[in-house]
Amino acid sequence: MAQQATIEATTRDNAGKGVARSLRRAGRIPAVIYGRGRKPEALSVDTTAVTRLLTQVSASTTLVDVAVDGRATVKALIREIQRNPVRPTDIIHLDLYEVRANEKISVEAPVKLVGIPEGVRNFGGVLDHVTHSLSIRVLPGDIPDHIDVDVTALNIGQSIHVRDLSFDRFDVLSDGGTTVCTVVAPRAEEVVAPVVDATAVVEPELIRKVKPEEEGEAEAEGKEAKEGKKAEAKEGKKKE
Repeated sequence: MAQQATIEATTRDNAGKGVARSLRRAGRIPAVIYGRGRKPEALSVDTTAVTRLLTQVSASTTLVDVAVDGRATVKALIREIQRNPVRPTDIIHLDLYEVRANEKISVEAPVKLVGIPEGVRNFGGVLDHVTHSLSIRVLPGDIPDHIDVDVTALNIGQSIHVRDLSFDRFDVLSDGGTTVCTVVAPRAEEVVAPVVDATAVVEPELIRKVKPEEEGEAEAEGKEAKEGKKAEAKEGKKKE
């Protein structure tokens, strides 16, 4: 069921940027209320009260009792919140849409995924929540705080689309082919190749074929060494 809240409003006769700035300096937010068969009415509301209210409720699914100048309250939805682009916490204008209990209206309702998918619990899959809100047509008194979507039966590679959903109290207006959620396979762990330290690389030994002239020089040096040893041996014997 829709949340309930109350806003106290005051009518204002003047409009324009100058008037809006004056209201904001005085701690008021310019607002307007309109609806089917109702002439738009310029209002102002208390900045502190509205800012606190919006931190406690979901604006898109909350029915607001609006009391204008002490008159009997009317039920309305917050249709638009204009914020300061530099300071988003500052509200610069509020649009309220009066609703009738017996007339269906279109609202955006948040999607809440319920349960742990089979593919996540038993196979390590990952649940991907794709669509976080759905457009629905509903009676004001039946506006849900959120839309529950059961995901326990989903296995890896399976998805839930809007066309798979059905509800008793409201109609879903979002495109039937829209994916609400899906279970995907776990990502394979990336294997990181070892980093080779360039400074530690050993240069390969160069092996080359010995040239014929080098072979000849080596043989000559060997012969000279042998002859030298023979001569030393002979000299040794003579001395003896």
